[in-house]
Amino acid sequence: MAKAKRTATETPRRKGSARNPRSWVRRGVGWLAFIVMAVLVLPYLLIPLYAWNQVRPVSTLMLAETASGRSYERQWVDFDSVAPVLVQSVMMSEDGQFCTHSGIDWEALNLVIDEALDGEATRGASTIAMQTAKNLFLPRTRSVVRKALEIPMAMWMDVVWSKRRLMEIYLNIAEWAPGVYGIEAAAQAYFGVPAAKLSARQSALLAVTLPNPIKRNAANPSRGMLRLAGIIEGRARQSGAYIKCLYD
Repeated sequence: MAKAKRTATETPRRKGSARNPRSWVRRGVGWLAFIVMAVLVLPYLLIPLYAWNQVRPVSTLMLAETASGRSYERQWVDFDSVAPVLVQSVMMSEDGQFCTHSGIDWEALNLVIDEALDGEATRGASTIAMQTAKNLFLPRTRSVVRKALEIPMAMWMDVVWSKRRLMEIYLNIAEWAPGVYGIEAAAQAYFGVPAAKLSARQSALLAVTLPNPIKRNAANPSRGMLRLAGIIEGRARQSGAYIKCLYD
């Protein structure tokens, strides 16, 4: 009888132990889903906060530098303390339709999609708003998923922020050289002048550095960089009609 009782009491224990792993798996999946949703929603909550001029956001790359124990240079500078020719050069190099679109240059993006579907080599179609979304909230790795996440974030930024605020944040979080973030630190590092004193040629060289700040050096430009800088310098001189949203 004692043996039978022990068996009876042991049976429920085995059933309970079989259920526990499944319960933990369900809890783990639930928490993972919660974390994923929180990560996806958080940018849309932070973007209105970043509309305040007193807030100086940092990029994911800056956070990664801090997490890895590396130091970086970044000096925040207000939009009005940046040479207009630098703003003109960056706009003409990175996003010529910045003032007219709502965060996304749909014409350029559709062209890239058509080229990809045709198996052709594609060019970039990222607007300044899309690049800002990537720099603030997303990893650097290129993927269709990242691009899909950039688009609604960029549109939300364009709704919540003024064009001046968007450009101000972009110029202050962009990487201009390894460990150098923001236009003020870049101007000092490359040319030893504040961002307000950049010349037309210096501004053009900085603008063409942006697509690849790891390999391109504005203070020691290659022939290709000099050629591109000459083109951007010319476009910047003629950009008056394109930058009214920033200076009117």
